[in-house]
Amino acid sequence: MRRYDWETIDRYYRRHPWRALWRTLNIIWQFTGFLVGLKKDEWFNQVERNRSTRAIQLRQILTRLGPTFIKVGQALSTRPDLVRKDFLDELTKLQDQLPPFPSPLAFSIIERELDRSIEEVYRQISAEPIAAASLGQVYRAKLHTGEAVAVKVQRPNLLPTLTLDLYLMRWAARWLGPWLPLNLGHDLTLIVDEFGTKLFEEIDYINEGRNAEKFAANFQADATVKVPDIYWRYSSRRVLTLEWIDGFKLTDTTKVRESNLDTDRLIEIGVTSGLRQLLEFGFFHADPHPGNLFATPNGQMAFIDFGMMDQLSQETKETLVDSVVHLINKEYEALAHDFVKLGFLTPDTDITPIVPALESVLGNAMGESVKDFNFKTITDQFAELMYEYPFRLPAKFALIIRSLITQEGLALSLNPEFKIIDIAYPYIARRLLTSESAELRRRLLEVLFKDGKFQWERLENLIAIARTDTNFDILPTAQLGLQYLLSEEGQYLRRQLILALVEDDRLHTEEVRRLWNLIKDDIRPGRLFSVAIGALAGFSNEQTSTLIPPVSAFMPFREE
Repeated sequence: MRRYDWETIDRYYRRHPWRALWRTLNIIWQFTGFLVGLKKDEWFNQVERNRSTRAIQLRQILTRLGPTFIKVGQALSTRPDLVRKDFLDELTKLQDQLPPFPSPLAFSIIERELDRSIEEVYRQISAEPIAAASLGQVYRAKLHTGEAVAVKVQRPNLLPTLTLDLYLMRWAARWLGPWLPLNLGHDLTLIVDEFGTKLFEEIDYINEGRNAEKFAANFQADATVKVPDIYWRYSSRRVLTLEWIDGFKLTDTTKVRESNLDTDRLIEIGVTSGLRQLLEFGFFHADPHPGNLFATPNGQMAFIDFGMMDQLSQETKETLVDSVVHLINKEYEALAHDFVKLGFLTPDTDITPIVPALESVLGNAMGESVKDFNFKTITDQFAELMYEYPFRLPAKFALIIRSLITQEGLALSLNPEFKIIDIAYPYIARRLLTSESAELRRRLLEVLFKDGKFQWERLENLIAIARTDTNFDILPTAQLGLQYLLSEEGQYLRRQLILALVEDDRLHTEEVRRLWNLIKDDIRPGRLFSVAIGALAGFSNEQTSTLIPPVSAFMPFREE
């Protein structure tokens, strides 16, 4: 099998039930001792004394059960809302502190896959792996042409193990799902299927190499993100040779500080790159654990494992932006409809009782302004909502949530005072203010207008928050805005702005003055003139002259 197909797997193990039975007994045996130990701790009041012992025991059980359960443990290690802290610390070790398989076996896999001897492929290769993960291990080598490379070799007999465990997990999900909380129900099998699909993609190194090149192409204009080159001549489905990257893990705070790197800048790169993956490209890294993200000595963020990726549709990307806009505007009914579009609620769900619940949860978390946003409060309170209302977790969003929580955890390890909104909202504000996309312009208008009235305070907030990024330049934004105003598409906005200026039968000079005070330090006459010329350059005399009548038509003040 090259792709995950649960029906094929199900048919196979129904014909070979003894294999499933033996594995089931082994799993039950492993966990029974662990569960009995937890109960004994409760009975004899030894919970606190044995906390670390039980956490280590769980990690060891998952390691013994093999790659599938290690991947499950890795997923749980990024869920502090589901796993208590002592277990969380141990599960984190599953990311890259795993026992390797013998090097002679690894070298025989390389030779068989590449149809050449080790000596023919590499000038030198490390005798032992430098890292061992759940699905493979990595050696450091040098090509005959002199390039330093990392050689990733897949664990032997991986496919039979994965298919059997996925079969048992799906069977358990089908029978246990209806008894579990959080309204997961029948969706548990979908989560297992999504997990299986991603596992099969992850064990195909050709697919991983293509993912890496696609990811690199998306960030080719971003010097802060580093992606290793793939050496296709020395790669196959089970062996991947890629550029060696010098760096250190983001969780190694000692090395980060010894390198005199700006930790806040690293956090900004990580969060912004994550937002770009979701909202711009729709192609995102679904497994950004500490073993897959490195800081380089020159301050870049290096992504090194592209086995687990996912793609969002254009509609999903647009709906995600919509949901952010509706959250900013505190439009909770529209936000409930966004949840329906994203699959968190079924189309036949009555959202009437859900809207006040969303307002209660998100309104409290948002506080008086977007800057008061509290991500942990939202996570905790939203979990309570899922008990009371028919929310479900779409399989695709399980990966997104995992990715976001992992990135936030990495950021907190560098800066305990970090708030994701401090970077996320300025990014979204810049996207709305500077994008040439018609879809994002429409969403900007949704932010700036409510019930047909121009929201001066929202424009001030957007500009103020966007300017918290020192790289944000107001003048290119002004040029884009002026070009849009002068275009045919901007006719509605021209009309609304004039109405806003004379709204309630008065000139809104105070609001204009506040906006000017906000941006005047960035405005110099020479640059302002260049912006005006740049905006008008694309318009003919005829086009420009057509702008005058619509403007004068809406002026309520006339000379007698």
